Amino acid sequence: MEKIVIIPTYNEKENIVSIITAVFALGSNFHVLVIDDGSPDGTGNIVRDLINVYPGQLFLEERSGKLGLGTAYIHGFKWSIAKGYAYIFEMDADFSHNPNDLLRLYNACKNEGADVAIGSRYVPGGKTENWPLDRQLYSRGGAFYTKLITWMPVNDPTAGFLCYKRKVLESINFDMIQFVGYAFQIEMKFAAWKLGFKIKEVPITFIDRKIGVSKMSKGIIREGVLGVLRIQWKSLFSNYRKKVKNDVNDMVTSKAG
Repeated sequence: MEKIVIIPTYNEKENIVSIITAVFALGSNFHVLVIDDGSPDGTGNIVRDLINVYPGQLFLEERSGKLGLGTAYIHGFKWSIAKGYAYIFEMDADFSHNPNDLLRLYNACKNEGADVAIGSRYVPGGKTENWPLDRQLYSRGGAFYTKLITWMPVNDPTAGFLCYKRKVLESINFDMIQFVGYAFQIEMKFAAWKLGFKIKEVPITFIDRKIGVSKMSKGIIREGVLGVLRIQWKSLFSNYRKKVKNDVNDMVTSKAG
């Protein structure tokens, strides 16, 4: 098992069949893990039925309620690591991310030396489509603000279309990741960068959703603004690296005591 795409969902019944079908149509042995937060519209039931069509390729993890994007991805990361996947992807369900670009993100990690590949709107060749002016201003302003505060060399820090090598996620202490909205995306990239992993931005075209309801809110924007300050402040006093318990040393210390 090499590649798995994590797709978090909440009320995505209009998109979920099409996005899963599009990923499998790539014909590159991608698996898909849907993390559904108890969608009232029955998204989880639709995925459950599809598992019979794609046995051994499509998986579903259902949670009791809307618990946040960040916790959904961390749930998916832990599940994927436990199953032994080498390349772990994030992607939205609403086709704002083109499934064909999964291959380019994979290539960046597999063949071009990246540990984290980001589908980026804000590098040469990247762009957005069908976005209102206010959202463009929020997004571009937030990206500039994040770079200014954190010094992280990433042009699209809130991007949610990524490929992680397994070793990156194994190294990050998920208990240190404190945000659940768009600041989660910033903090994960910041953690990977702080731990010395190589990040590469791959230009993509981000297309605003055509079906369903956007999850963007003022609360998410506020979390992003304040979260960047907290992320940088916390980094001065703590480390995102997962602490590996050395059982041998613990036993020696215990006996010596």
